[in-house]
Amino acid sequence: MSRLPFYLVVALLIVIGIGMSVHRHVEFEVPWTPGEQRQVWEIEAQVNFRADGGPAKVEMALPSTQDGYRVLTEHTASPGYGLTFLEENGSRRAQWSIREARGSQQLYYSAQLLVAPQARDADRPTPEPLPAVVWERPYDTAASEVIERAWSRSSDPLTFARELIGDFTDERQSENTRLLLTQFDRVPLLVRLLNQAGVAAREVNGLMLDHGRRRQSLTSWIQVYDDDRRALFNPVDGSQGRPDNLLLWEASGQSVLEVQGGSNSRVTFSMLSRNQPAAAAVRNQLARGSDTLLNFSIHSLPLEEQALFQTILLLPIGALVVVLLRVLVGIKTSGTFMPVLIALAFIQTTLVTGLIGFLLVVAVGLVIRNYLSYLNLLLVARVTAVIITVIAIISLFSVLSYRFGLNAGLQITFFPMIILSWTIERMSILWEEEGPKEVLIQGGGSMLTAVLAYLAMNNPWIRHITFNFLGVQLILMALILLLGNYTGYRLLELRRFKPVTED
Repeated sequence: MSRLPFYLVVALLIVIGIGMSVHRHVEFEVPWTPGEQRQVWEIEAQVNFRADGGPAKVEMALPSTQDGYRVLTEHTASPGYGLTFLEENGSRRAQWSIREARGSQQLYYSAQLLVAPQARDADRPTPEPLPAVVWERPYDTAASEVIERAWSRSSDPLTFARELIGDFTDERQSENTRLLLTQFDRVPLLVRLLNQAGVAAREVNGLMLDHGRRRQSLTSWIQVYDDDRRALFNPVDGSQGRPDNLLLWEASGQSVLEVQGGSNSRVTFSMLSRNQPAAAAVRNQLARGSDTLLNFSIHSLPLEEQALFQTILLLPIGALVVVLLRVLVGIKTSGTFMPVLIALAFIQTTLVTGLIGFLLVVAVGLVIRNYLSYLNLLLVARVTAVIITVIAIISLFSVLSYRFGLNAGLQITFFPMIILSWTIERMSILWEEEGPKEVLIQGGGSMLTAVLAYLAMNNPWIRHITFNFLGVQLILMALILLLGNYTGYRLLELRRFKPVTED
């Protein structure tokens, strides 16, 4: 029978598992290793205004995920106000409303933003240049001459914008630019001149991030478009490019703050920067309903279930260790996957405490089970008696360890009592049928397998990978299928050929 379908299934599992893991790392920036640190900015915006005494409505632009920054969490504090989040064409706004407000009012908005080099800006429509720009005399002549002068020294919309903005810097101002600046504000004037020349441009507002700064204001920038290209210009010095510490707070050309029913409105910003583990930095993002087939995440579950799955997802690692030792090495164990469950108990009790507790419980249990064998009980009754005996032994050891001040002994309760009972029953039968040597072989093999499984399952990198990249489960499945197809000699069986090598 052809094995091609089998190998195709194995290859498909490996490809899908690797693809899911790589997609999760690239798209959500989940780190490959635990302990990686990521920079997170905590920004608080405070809106202040004086209400007139009637209904009031406040709209403020909100930041969104953009080049270099990803929004993790956001919160508001506005007692007595209704709150709605609006989103249109990639622009996000918060709208507060209240039926009656009087005197000084404060509204708060805070957000956590992850410094993410792979984050990308939301798609926003390119603004259309104004069809006609009307100027009063003599500003129309000055505007035409400024545009013509910059146009002659440019080759495309971006170079034209660079030359035009450069002509308004303090070092290159002419009589025409100074005349225009006496009547118009710099940024709206530059956008107006660009639109008159047929260049798509808009005013955007950004926040310069600086650790520990308080009561900061937004700065105005000019976004210029050339088909699929776009560039950001500083209207003050004419420099092109976006600084690394610039967060675009409003990038759609709309107002940052609008207040109805109040006056003297303003918004100020405070910010702090801190480093935190990368896994914690992206946890909130993974839990906000962004899961698809490729980025399916345990983080969307409640914390209690997440903690449960963090342990459950380690079971395939322990199972892989068992398969490797039994199929390739040839180690005998008491029960197929009993060592995996014992390894799980070791994770809860620590290795040394777990080994001592396990050996004590099994040793005492074997003595009592040896007595039960003389009573000629039925299997179900005998196993039930062993279970009760194991519970009594664990209870006794816990009480004694507590009385002697050995708190580590209390952790023996994490052992799976049913598994311990069946282990004692199986070893007792094996002692009667095969002798104590076989009991030591299988018991020692079980302990060795449990210890190796514990070391693998308790490894911080493995715990991180299995919990954050579910595609690893498919890779483990493929490896186990391949091992299940192995029909060669086990390592421990090769000693049978030792006389041949000596000859």
